Amino acid sequence: MENSKKRGSFLVRWWFTAKMALHGIVANPLRSALTILGVAIGVASVVSLMGIGEGARRAVVEQFESLGANVITITAHDPSVEFDTEYHEELIERVVGLEAATPVVSDKASLKWRRTRGRVDFLGVNNQFPFIRDHELASGHFFTSLHVKQRSPVVVLGYNVAISLLGGRNPVGKSITIDGNTYRIIGVLKEKGIGKAEDIDNKIVIPYTSALKISEKRKVDAIWAKAASKIEADLAIVQLGRIFKRKLGLDQKAPNFASAKEGEEEGGKEGGEENKGSVKPVPKEPDSPRPTLPSSGDNLITITSLNKLVQEADKANRVMTLLLGGIAAVSLLVGGLGIMNIMLVSVTERRTEIGVRRALGAKQTDLLLQFLLEALYVSIIGSIAGIAAGIWGLDIFENQGFQTAVSFSAIKIATVVALSSGLVFGVYPAISASSVPPVEALRSQ
Repeated sequence: MENSKKRGSFLVRWWFTAKMALHGIVANPLRSALTILGVAIGVASVVSLMGIGEGARRAVVEQFESLGANVITITAHDPSVEFDTEYHEELIERVVGLEAATPVVSDKASLKWRRTRGRVDFLGVNNQFPFIRDHELASGHFFTSLHVKQRSPVVVLGYNVAISLLGGRNPVGKSITIDGNTYRIIGVLKEKGIGKAEDIDNKIVIPYTSALKISEKRKVDAIWAKAASKIEADLAIVQLGRIFKRKLGLDQKAPNFASAKEGEEEGGKEGGEENKGSVKPVPKEPDSPRPTLPSSGDNLITITSLNKLVQEADKANRVMTLLLGGIAAVSLLVGGLGIMNIMLVSVTERRTEIGVRRALGAKQTDLLLQFLLEALYVSIIGSIAGIAAGIWGLDIFENQGFQTAVSFSAIKIATVVALSSGLVFGVYPAISASSVPPVEALRSQ
């Protein structure tokens, strides 16, 4: 019975204290509104800036992911080290974990469709392109290995090219003219989006054998490969690095296989069994100079894992988002200081009220709880208003063309910081209010 009475008395005292705290805020609407505004601005800044940063991070990650999963790009930066058209098949055999590879030819060509004429970017690849780049078709089908071998005049249109040429009608089966030659449209790629997958929506795709003819090339400067998994992609990067270092002569520890083979053949012809096991490289003729390579050999060929690019871009953008959130959090500190300032002024003005409550039996803990609740109320109202303002601000940015995202982690962080700052900065005024002796409080009247 006594425990229930004590519990009931505590609840009554707590409820009365909470009502007094709410009355203290309502009694000074202008002062309370300005304090709430300071907290709301801080919360809105954190929510909106971190939302903009999160949207930018997602946009960059989506752009890299649109290029395909576990994709490895090998690019030659000098004509002297460009790849033979069948070299991708050798890489698949030599490198463990590579499932597919394609030579890549990129260039521009003149395009004619009825009365429409212009220049268009084309991409020359083999039949493995949809698998390597994880790109599905909206209609029709992709060209086959037979099309590639026979240099068939077939073309697959990017989504935007198909829409602009035929106005939404199915173009499969129709013909267009590319560099004066007639190509049959056999498929249309699905839409990837603006700026994604190297702007594939605005390109056309043809067999690389036909692309080499248009570009008047015999070799390709890029190879795209796909690994079975992320782990095997990392291992393939290491193995490819060793292969090309040996090919370029950058690895001094690697044996010179070409010289050894020539030496074996020469030794076999001249010495028979006596020279077996002793390898002597054949000296080259003095008037047959070796092809000169640029001095920066390490930059002749670059091997890039798109998985790594995604991770690095994600990490960099997360750091940027945290920096934006940290800058915005300063305004939350200012809002907390505003709460402390207003509460101190309130304590000074309400000394008579404090004295009367103490004289009527209010405990020190009651006054402490009352002023802490006032600070907490201000923080809660300011947080709610700030979250709404922050989301509204993100909508404004999105309407202006920016990609944004409502970050729930940012909302949680901003709310926790706002409530914590309200309580922390409300502690000192609350202690000051509860420590005022009743006699002095009444005397100040």
